[in-house]
Amino acid sequence: MAPVLPTIPETITVHLGRPDDASAPNVTLPFIDYIKNVASSEIYPTWPDNALRANIYAQISFALNRVYTEYYRSRGYDFDITSSTAFDQSFVNGREIFENISRLVDQLYDSYIVRQGAVEPLFAQYCDGDRVTCSGLSQWGTVSLAEQGYTPYRILTNYYGSDINIRTDVPVAGVRESAPLYPLRLGSSGEDVRVLQLRLNRIGENFPSIPKIAPIDGIFGVETQNAVREFQRAFSLASDGIVGRQTWYAVLRIFNSVKRLNELTSEGLTPEEVTPVFPELLRRGDEGRFVRALQYYLALAAYFLDSVPSPPINGIFDEATEQSVIAFQNTYGLTPDGIVGDVTFNTLYNAYRSFYDALPDSAFEQKARPFPGVILKLGAEGEDVQLLQTYLDRIADAYPQIPRISADGLYGPATAEAVRAFQRFAGLPDSGTVTETVWAAIADTYDSLASGE
Repeated sequence: MAPVLPTIPETITVHLGRPDDASAPNVTLPFIDYIKNVASSEIYPTWPDNALRANIYAQISFALNRVYTEYYRSRGYDFDITSSTAFDQSFVNGREIFENISRLVDQLYDSYIVRQGAVEPLFAQYCDGDRVTCSGLSQWGTVSLAEQGYTPYRILTNYYGSDINIRTDVPVAGVRESAPLYPLRLGSSGEDVRVLQLRLNRIGENFPSIPKIAPIDGIFGVETQNAVREFQRAFSLASDGIVGRQTWYAVLRIFNSVKRLNELTSEGLTPEEVTPVFPELLRRGDEGRFVRALQYYLALAAYFLDSVPSPPINGIFDEATEQSVIAFQNTYGLTPDGIVGDVTFNTLYNAYRSFYDALPDSAFEQKARPFPGVILKLGAEGEDVQLLQTYLDRIADAYPQIPRISADGLYGPATAEAVRAFQRFAGLPDSGTVTETVWAAIADTYDSLASGE
């Protein structure tokens, strides 16, 4: 699941000890109760109200930073934060909660500190300011400032700078790990791929051996595969070019590190970096390329499965498409809600690939094969590219505005230009990338020529 704007987690899992203490247990509790425990453990209930509020804002932001950046989970741990003050903030399991602190947390728990222009909760480092000093907030110092009449916000700006805001009324939501449900590999596309590309490019600024991916288009092409392989080599992972859970979290961990997201001096996550470009769910009423791809895959599945009706391939998630989705979900034992998320789409994609592989070559002596299931772009190579080039070269016989190319299986500049020329000819955006829609248009044109139309 790609990153989005921070939310308040319903629960948080605390490791009752140092991170490396495998014998220490974990405890999962509501986030609001966790903050009440931390505040009751870290500060005194007799302090001025404004000092208490400032400290609670810092404690909330500190914890949310750990959760949002998956600081521990990206390191292979099964918890969100520890109770060790050497690493995190004090949590005493089962302790008494002070009444006035409980009331304040009830008011403040859905708020956090953020740098202006950034998205992630501020890593609001703090210390007691008496026995230990640090570059962040001084707990005892907040008392002195509150006694001087400082507001909570002014107290916070005194320690964290004037470029902070307090985001309030943050929604509460369940939080699941960000790792994709299915490995990302050559041919994958969508928001997770786009996020991966963004992160690898930023990491590449610090590790120049990782090649730049351009453009950031959410399509896992050869450039992305090469960047993944180089990242895996640089950080001692199996260099297979596939992004499973281990590689995903290694990328996240290094990305957080180079961006300093777990430091007061964070470079910051911008809204553009976490605002989804591609849909994570498709449902009735949606339109566009991803709906058309869904319909394309469903149409081939319907050819093999009598239980699945074939939808129109029009890019509109209409009633017919919804019924086709529900029928497919029923056939494969999925929740028949007509909504296409990761599980339904990947089940459909895998079914499509198995159906595609089962198609006999004899069925395509004078007919183009269906879309191979892998988006093709500059740098791709192999049999699918060779097929594409064969179809385009045949089309160029009839339409001189499309340049002739050789079927060498290498998607170089000449092939990209031939694709762009065809896209202009067919009234499609001339991206030079072959998606399901572009392949279908090329295949239809080739079939018409091959049949003598």
